[in-house]
Amino acid sequence: MQTYKNLSGTSGVAAYEIGQDYIKVLFKDEKGYKYTYASTGVQKIEDMKKLADEGSGLNTYINKYAKSDYES
Repeated sequence: MQTYKNLSGTSGVAAYEIGQDYIKVLFKDEKGYKYTYASTGVQKIEDMKKLADEGSGLNTYINKYAKSDYES
């Protein structure tokens, strides 16, 4: 997993891992979730990958658009 840059300094995201059709997100409370094309949708996963790489906005995006759409 890669450490999330957390440019705002306030994100709950600690780390992430990007795969071809998924993103795994590890939060600071040590809970981890896998979001996939099948469970979350292609566009949302691609948006989340972009935000993860940018280091800003991922936690907000997940809370707003994908909170309970995780596969595992």
